[in-house]
Amino acid sequence: MGLLSGLGGLGLGGLENMDIFEDEEKEKENLKAKAAAAAQIGEKDIVFDRTYTCPVCELSFTSKTVKSGKAKLIGTDMDLRAKYDIIDPGKYDVVLCPQCGYAALTRFFDKVTQVQIKLIREKISSTVQIPEYNDPIYTYKEALERYKLALVNAVVKKAKASEKAYICLKTAWVTRGYRESIKAEGTSDEKLAAQLEKQEDELLQNAYKGFVEARQNESFPICGMDEVTVDYLLAVLAVKAKKYDVASRMIASVLASSAANPRMKDKARDLKEQVLVELKKNK
Repeated sequence: MGLLSGLGGLGLGGLENMDIFEDEEKEKENLKAKAAAAAQIGEKDIVFDRTYTCPVCELSFTSKTVKSGKAKLIGTDMDLRAKYDIIDPGKYDVVLCPQCGYAALTRFFDKVTQVQIKLIREKISSTVQIPEYNDPIYTYKEALERYKLALVNAVVKKAKASEKAYICLKTAWVTRGYRESIKAEGTSDEKLAAQLEKQEDELLQNAYKGFVEARQNESFPICGMDEVTVDYLLAVLAVKAKKYDVASRMIASVLASSAANPRMKDKARDLKEQVLVELKKNK
């Protein structure tokens, strides 16, 4: 007789022979199978070709982008760079027309005026030579090449300070990712790592300048960010630029804001502690 015998009298005779721990064992096996499947998923498995129409030359083309919800967030840097497992989504945020050379971050790609189109055609399309990107993923070198094209397009078309600043910020994030990938591979090229670190610093300096100008002259939201987020980001960039007075003002603004959520205020408090440490070191 089984432990569940007698259930027939209660109308549950079909359950009398159940294995008490069968469901738990099956669940464990299912979890193991899911984990094994996840371990086999690579960057190429969560990237797909999305179709765009170039607003400059009207060519229909594809650009690689990341499938939403497929990568797991594993952390966020102080300057709001999100880090994911398997992939660095930042590598795929530039859309580049392979015919005329027009390039922009995804959020800005369709936002181009007739005057800007004329400038791009005259100064970029007439001479640009676009490399072919045939691999299933973008390497860091390719991604940075695409970001440079996005930045030069922004300069040529006389984009807002916020757009140029945002490109610099995101290029810095991808540069950092490149440097981290070199270190993770265990074959660190110290010379290349040093060059990337220097490039990242220069990009962050330019991002700081651009966001300062944008905050003074543009309306919110700026690049999709509200005032609290921009102030916090400016504080972080000001610390990197050793502009501690600016950083302190921005931090105070975030901490005093009723619109700032508890998580953002905690970040601002952590940054405030960092500023105090930096000031002590520089005395």
